[in-house]
Amino acid sequence: MKQEWKELDTPSLLLNKGILMENIRKMGDFARVRNVNLRPHIKTHKSVEIAKLQLEDGAIGITTAKLEEAEVMAAAGVKDILVAYPISNTAKIERVIALLNQGIDLKVTVDNLEQVKLLQKALEKTRHTLEVWIKVNSGLNRCGVEPGASAVELAKAIILLSRLQIGGIFTHAGHSYGARGEEELERIALAEADAVVKSAELCEKAGIPILVRSVGSTPTYRISGLVDGITEVRPGNAVFFDSIQVGLGVADRSECALTVLASVVGVYKDRIVLDTGSKTLCLDKGAHGLDSVKGYGYVVDHPELTIERLSEEHGVAVFESSCGLRLNDKVRIIPNHACTVANMFDEYVVLEGEHVVEKWKVDARGMRK
Repeated sequence: MKQEWKELDTPSLLLNKGILMENIRKMGDFARVRNVNLRPHIKTHKSVEIAKLQLEDGAIGITTAKLEEAEVMAAAGVKDILVAYPISNTAKIERVIALLNQGIDLKVTVDNLEQVKLLQKALEKTRHTLEVWIKVNSGLNRCGVEPGASAVELAKAIILLSRLQIGGIFTHAGHSYGARGEEELERIALAEADAVVKSAELCEKAGIPILVRSVGSTPTYRISGLVDGITEVRPGNAVFFDSIQVGLGVADRSECALTVLASVVGVYKDRIVLDTGSKTLCLDKGAHGLDSVKGYGYVVDHPELTIERLSEEHGVAVFESSCGLRLNDKVRIIPNHACTVANMFDEYVVLEGEHVVEKWKVDARGMRK
């Protein structure tokens, strides 16, 4: 396969293998130096190939957002999986049991008493004991029991149940994506670690051992992962990085492994139009907004362009003075949010230098259940 990326049809999802491997190595090196475990979140890439590269580099297992992602990874031979999402309805619990029947070392998120009772009731009909991790709220105010006394109360209820065992306490500081500057980012990261460590220590004072104390979030893990008592980190986006991470100061553009290849389909006096609309780049400037992210992606080698607006199939990029691009020229775009953009494609076109060397399937794209 000796095709150059400029010869590809558009839009295409390009993955620089060299940058990818370096990003994987850096995550692994952080975990090795700090003597913490690495459990990367695969919702960013949704790729069996990339998950296996992370495991080969030392990751002890993976994190998924949804049960479907876990099923895809389990079918590919991945055995150690945390589903970082609360599961309570009957249909999903049956699928959890099916994974346990396959010998998968599955961990499931819990954050309320009613949920753990439902899990217990279903598991009583099986031979299995399920490992559950208590999720605590560290400021995102999404899912999660409040840290401290409320976490201990839930843990005390779980240890009375015959088919559940507590494996860890974890959190996700997703609000770090809205941090305005290094000082705020550090404050969020330290609060993230404190929520987990404090909750674990109080559980242990109550006689409930907590073996895993896990933090996530690409913007924070290199800070929260340094805190004494933390045993695991779960970065996801760090495998690719994107314009939001660049805007946060977490990464440089040279570290962004993923780009979207686009063609110029229209040239006008004050704008060009690209064949990458919202169905490609997504209408995403970050879950919490970020002033440093301009437009809907960064056009590589063309800082004069701002992708100002998107319709479904069109990306409209404006410029103030001049732009040398012509009809059918091709450009690469660093997406604002790599996770959502990867989910829009069937495959990665893997590059070494200018050359296409492989194509990898986005195995778990579109998994919502």
